[in-house]
Amino acid sequence: MRVRFWGTRGSIAKAGPSTVRYGGNTSCVEVRSDSGTLVVIDCGTGAHGLGQSLVAEVIQPLRGHLLISHTHWDHIQGIPFFAPLFASGNEWDIYAPHSLRESIRDTLAGQMQYTYFPMTIEALGASITYHDLVEGMFEVGDITVRSRYLNHPALTLGYRLDADGVSIVYACDHEPFSRKSSTDRIEVGEQDRQHAEFMRGADLVIHDAQYIALEYAEKIGWGHSPAEYAIELCHAAEVKQLALTHHDPTRDDESLDQIVHAMRARLKLTNKPLHVFAAAEGETIKLKSRADRETTKGTKEFSAVTPIAPVLSESLIFLGATDAQTAEVIKGAAEAEDVRLISATRTQNAIQTIEAEPPSLVIVDEQSVGGDALAVCRRVKALGTRVTPQAPIVVVADRENTASALADFATDWMLRPFSQPYARTRIRAWILRTTCRWIRAQWPENEEARLAALVKLKILDTEPEERFDRIARIASEAFNVPIALVSLIDRDRQWFKACIGLNVKETPRDMAFCAHAILENRVLIVPDTFLDTRFADNPLVTGEPRIRFYAGCPLRLPDGYLIGTLCLIDSRPRHLDGGKINLLRDLGKLVETELLRGLK
Repeated sequence: MRVRFWGTRGSIAKAGPSTVRYGGNTSCVEVRSDSGTLVVIDCGTGAHGLGQSLVAEVIQPLRGHLLISHTHWDHIQGIPFFAPLFASGNEWDIYAPHSLRESIRDTLAGQMQYTYFPMTIEALGASITYHDLVEGMFEVGDITVRSRYLNHPALTLGYRLDADGVSIVYACDHEPFSRKSSTDRIEVGEQDRQHAEFMRGADLVIHDAQYIALEYAEKIGWGHSPAEYAIELCHAAEVKQLALTHHDPTRDDESLDQIVHAMRARLKLTNKPLHVFAAAEGETIKLKSRADRETTKGTKEFSAVTPIAPVLSESLIFLGATDAQTAEVIKGAAEAEDVRLISATRTQNAIQTIEAEPPSLVIVDEQSVGGDALAVCRRVKALGTRVTPQAPIVVVADRENTASALADFATDWMLRPFSQPYARTRIRAWILRTTCRWIRAQWPENEEARLAALVKLKILDTEPEERFDRIARIASEAFNVPIALVSLIDRDRQWFKACIGLNVKETPRDMAFCAHAILENRVLIVPDTFLDTRFADNPLVTGEPRIRFYAGCPLRLPDGYLIGTLCLIDSRPRHLDGGKINLLRDLGKLVETELLRGLK
C-alpha cells in the first residue's frame, strides 16, 4: 500500500514561509492498494492539490472512495475544490459518520449553500453515492475498512484500512477519554485501552497530536491529543510507525522538529521499535506486506453501512439524579439531537418511569450513589432480561472509577468537565451503538405489492396443515436443529404456517430474523448471533428461544415477491457447508410449491 499526505494541518490552513516543510493545508491523505484501489481520507484544503494530481492522470474516468472522519470545516472544505468530483463519468463513494437526523449529503451540501459558495452540491458532475456510517466494517475494492468512534466534540470516526498484508489506522481529531493529565504524563483509562486495541499491530498509525502534554491541561475538551498520548498508546498497541498529524496552526517547521526530537528521546527510554515522525505534506510512504501476517476479511463483523434510520426516532434517554449544571448540559444536548429525555430525582419515581417506558439510554451520576443510582441500575439490568435489551448505562463522574459501586453496571463513563457539544456527541454515539445491536429490518421497496401478494394466498391465520408441517419436520431432522419454521412476514408480525419446536404462532416483525432474509435473494445465515451486532440484543436472542444460530431460505412467488422463509434455529452456534445450504434451498422450493397450490 502507498500513503501520501496532501494536508497535515489542524483547525485552519496556515500557509507561509514558516510551514514549508510540513505544510499548511488541512487534513487530506491519499491511500492506494497494490491493485490500484483509491481511497482519500478527509477532504480538507489539501484535497485541492490531490484533485489536480488525479485529474492529470492518464487513466480516466476515475473511480475513488472518500472517507470523511467528521464534518468540521477543516476536514471538508476541500470538497468544493476537489476537481474529480466535478468530472462527468467519474464515480465516487463518499462515507461519513451517521447523523441522527441529516444525511451526509445534506450536511456536505450545507457549506455549498448560496450564502457561502457560488455553486451548490448539484454542480458536482461525477456519479456520487453517499454512505452514512456507524461503527463496523465495509469493503472498498480490495481494502477492508473498519470504523470506530473517536473522542471529539463532533461525532468522529477513526478508520483502519487492511489490504496487501498491511494495516493503516487514521485517528484524527481524537483526545484522551481520561480527563486527568500532567505536564509529563497522560492518564490512560479503559476506553483509551480500547482505542489502542483498534490500532493493535498496525504498520502505520496517523494520529492526532495537535498538542504536547504541557499544553493539554488547558485544552481538555477541545477534541485533540497530546503527542505523548499517541506515543503511549501506539507503543502499547505494538504499532510499527506513528505519523503525528493535525499540526496546530501556531506550529512552525522548527517547533515540529523539536516535538519529534523530544518524542523520539522519550521513546528511547522504552527500547521499543516504534518509529515516530511528523506527517509532512507531499511525503509518500510505501508499506510492504509482512510475511508473518495475512490480511483478514471481516465477514462476521457488523456492516458499517447498515441502514438504521427507522429506529432512531424511537430513542429515549433516562437521566437520573445529578447536579443542576450537569442536568442542564445533558438536557440541552438531548434537545439539540431531537432525542426525548425523561428524568426523575427520587428512587421510586425513577423506577416507575423506567418500567413504564424502557429507555434506550440511561445516564446516572456517581455522586448520587447514596440516592437512586444503584437502585436504578439494578432495575435497568433486571428489565434487560425481559422483552427489551438492557439499555446501556452511562455513569457521569469526575474520573473513571473501577472501585465505584456503579462500576459493575457502567457501560461507559462521561467524565467532568464536559460541554454541551461533547455531551451531544457522546449521546449520539451511544444511541447509534445501541441501535446497531438490534437492527430492525428495512421494509422492501415493493412492500405494499408484496403484502397484497401475501394476502392473495389466503393462508394467514389458517389452521396447521400436514403438507407444511412435514417439510418443517424434515428440515429439523435433516439439519439436527430444535426449531424449524415456515414463517410469513405480515405488515407488523411474522406468522408461522408451520412451527416445529416453538410454542408460539407469531412474533413482532421488529424481532423477526426472517424480515431481514426477505430483503436478500439468497439464504441468510447467522452462524453466531453474539458476533453479529444486527441481532446481538434482539429479544429473541437475549430471551427465549435464545437464538444463537439462524438460517433462512427466502420463499419467492412466481411474480418475484419474497413473502417469508423456511428457517432453521438453534441455541448454539452452527455453520452450514455448501451442500447443506443447497438442501435448505431444495426444501424451500417444496414450501413454495405448496404455497402455490392454494392459488389454483
